[in-house]
Amino acid sequence: MQGVRLAPYTTLRLGGPAKAFATARTDEEIVRLVADADRAGEPVLVLGGGSNLVIADEGFDGLVVHVATTGVRVTEDGDRVLVTAAAGEDWDALVRRCVAEGWSGVECLSGIPGLVGSTPIQNVGAYGQDVSQTIRSVRVYDRRRAEVLELPAERCGFSYRHSAFKAALDRYVVLDVTYALERSPLSGPIGYAELANRLGVSDGDRVPLEQARQAVLELRRGKGMVLDPDDPDTCSAGSFFTNPVLTAEQAAELELRAPGYPRWRMPDGTVKVPAAWLIEHAGFPKGYRRGPVRISTKHTLALTHPGGRGGPDERATAADLLALAIEVRDGVEAKFGVRLVNEPVMVGLSL
Repeated sequence: MQGVRLAPYTTLRLGGPAKAFATARTDEEIVRLVADADRAGEPVLVLGGGSNLVIADEGFDGLVVHVATTGVRVTEDGDRVLVTAAAGEDWDALVRRCVAEGWSGVECLSGIPGLVGSTPIQNVGAYGQDVSQTIRSVRVYDRRRAEVLELPAERCGFSYRHSAFKAALDRYVVLDVTYALERSPLSGPIGYAELANRLGVSDGDRVPLEQARQAVLELRRGKGMVLDPDDPDTCSAGSFFTNPVLTAEQAAELELRAPGYPRWRMPDGTVKVPAAWLIEHAGFPKGYRRGPVRISTKHTLALTHPGGRGGPDERATAADLLALAIEVRDGVEAKFGVRLVNEPVMVGLSL
């Protein structure tokens, strides 16, 4: 198909048309479509749930491959359950099944929108868990070598919200992901203060899986981070900026500008700073508006497009959202000397 609008395929409801668009329902279709486009020298955008994506108003001048593969395979490996899910499987549906089956390790990642295939790319994480803790392997189509490979976790280059796949978006296409989960009715150790407080437990305690899932969903809903057609704040790409990780020298410099700022000291000596705090204290509160786009009324990390879900709000453009992102980024840098980095993938745009 030609000229398909991409906005409806993203949670931001922004983005222009695709030059060509195809839905792939099998791994073989994904590989064939991408390989044929590569041989023809045609640009390719692999599109999943569109929850971590900002597409330019001009759209994409190439082939968009919409991944719609399905299937979950479960095997045993000693005391671990190996869950292999197709890239096109809905992520939260998979988490819900794992919780129901008593497979521990991804329960704190409940409510995150998107598909399985995006989880290793972004090293998706929340509330003290990220997928690098449970991924055993990722099966990909390597466009450079024109072959399907099974990459063990140690070859995936996982770091904070990053991976070898994100570093080479034009090389790897995720086909499926295998997670190694503990067979247990209890969550992993709770290691995030906000979640521990909601659960009324101490750091490191474990709770029933369903209890952990529901607490996470409640926290995410309170921040507008669970998709809801009746909540315009959920018309976003989730957290728009990653939490900055500073060297000891950078952290000391920030202390001079903002004495006592909140921080997490990392094992390697670096310091992680909450981007939401920096944004708010740089003069961008919840609900801060720039034309038809705004910061979420619930969470300063999310940039939202209220008109994307209908109602009285004016529909925005990707250029509107980009202008707000730049304003926030530059404002934080001017105030604190810290440059925020966008978390969503930008297509046809640069911040």
